[in-house]
Amino acid sequence: MATSIINTKLGENRNVARVWLEGQKLSRGGVNVGARYALHMQEGFQRFELRPVPENYVGETFTVSRREKNGIVFPLFEIRSETFRKLFEVSAKLRVIIRDARIIITRSQIDIKIAERVKRFMEKLKNGQKLATVSLFHGGGVLDKSIHSGLQKAGVGSFIQVGVELEDAYLESSLRNNKELWSEESIAICGDIKEINLQGGNIPQADILVAGLPCTGASVAGRSKNKISCAEEHSAAGSMFVDMLDWVKASNPAMVILENVKQYASTASMMVIRSVLTSLGYRIKEAVLQGTDFGSLESRERLVVLATTPGIADEFEFDNVVPLRKKPETLKAIMEDIPLDSDRWKDLTYLAEKEERDKAAGKGFTRQLLTGDEASCGTIGKSYAKYRSTEPMLIHPLQSALSRLFTPQEHAAAKTIPYGMVEGNSETVMHEILGQSVIFAKFEAFAFAVGMMLQYTLNFGELTSYCGQVCGDLGKNCGLGNICQLGVDAQTEMPDPASWIAAHAEDYLLAA
Repeated sequence: MATSIINTKLGENRNVARVWLEGQKLSRGGVNVGARYALHMQEGFQRFELRPVPENYVGETFTVSRREKNGIVFPLFEIRSETFRKLFEVSAKLRVIIRDARIIITRSQIDIKIAERVKRFMEKLKNGQKLATVSLFHGGGVLDKSIHSGLQKAGVGSFIQVGVELEDAYLESSLRNNKELWSEESIAICGDIKEINLQGGNIPQADILVAGLPCTGASVAGRSKNKISCAEEHSAAGSMFVDMLDWVKASNPAMVILENVKQYASTASMMVIRSVLTSLGYRIKEAVLQGTDFGSLESRERLVVLATTPGIADEFEFDNVVPLRKKPETLKAIMEDIPLDSDRWKDLTYLAEKEERDKAAGKGFTRQLLTGDEASCGTIGKSYAKYRSTEPMLIHPLQSALSRLFTPQEHAAAKTIPYGMVEGNSETVMHEILGQSVIFAKFEAFAFAVGMMLQYTLNFGELTSYCGQVCGDLGKNCGLGNICQLGVDAQTEMPDPASWIAAHAEDYLLAA
């Protein structure tokens, strides 16, 4: 007997839940006009089964009717029963399997995965368990450690379940310097993300997926250097967003955190990412955040994307992300005392000549020669150790012809990255790790805001009305509850998330 699979939704007719099926798809599966069916709920399997019954069957039944359209007769099966509401809500996506005249109704595969990840995430949150993270394009672990730190400050633990990084030196550095990120359960993968087999269901299920997608083809400098017109044209990095989405499907995280250069927001890649994540049941919020707004001396704008599953941190807003540290007034606050006769000072006349050639060619690139009195500096990139002409350098205080690079310690401090994260590497590797990293304080503040919203979800997520369920008799207690002074929305009868977080943030920070 043939099999038919139908994707549909639970509807409603005259306030009664209804499943509507029609067409040759029923006939192929053995469901014929005039047949009577009984509905059975199989709660353990979270499904319903409709089985044909004999003529003498006593009990509620549903009969397959007929419909004719354009001279073609086919079965029409309307199953109206409030029993459906015991497992499904109205508008829930359903998967109907018809074979050998039997009909099985379950949630759609996407809805099953949504329910599974919410259940897993919330159980861990309630039990104080660490959230498992998949880290893609891990680098030296700066993005992951900043998120780990921010969540921890909000009382939410995390660890890397799977970490993937192509460059051996970067992964080695993270394993050595970020021991709090890794556990006995962690899987560290050194290799090309495209060569990892995601088939067979062996990928651990995650709570959070973090990916600093390679920006080589999306940044202004990257497009210019590689002579490409769009991010997707880059031979190595252009399709890596597809691999990231494959990992989302395989690991089924409750939250996805992405970062990239701000130009990535308008790429075709990001449009596909938004579309696919939405189809998988995620809600997406995004913003461009500036590093100097969060205590960094390096001016570095980045696109930050948070995709959450409904029921988890629903009320998160980027407006609630606030700095956790104060920015130093000038670069001198982080500058080391380098001897004036140190060999770090270089005569870089060739860079000055290149600058003149670039100006003459209309390229618009100029050198960033700094004294230390500046309030910030421009972006320091991956290849900083190669003395790239457009990146920040410090001028010798006595000999203007000489200049030097920021030391690795200064570079780390400019990005608010703990220097210990890159210790033990050559200066070149340290600059590479730091140069393609995020502003630590920015993502720490972002993760803290996410963590505080998770605490809000933990406290109020199961309530539909704080006033009615907690305070009780509105006539006697309205305005006298423990959180009424923080503001309770008159329509939702729930505490204002921003006010609750602002009132409790300091307590969490002090406890951390």
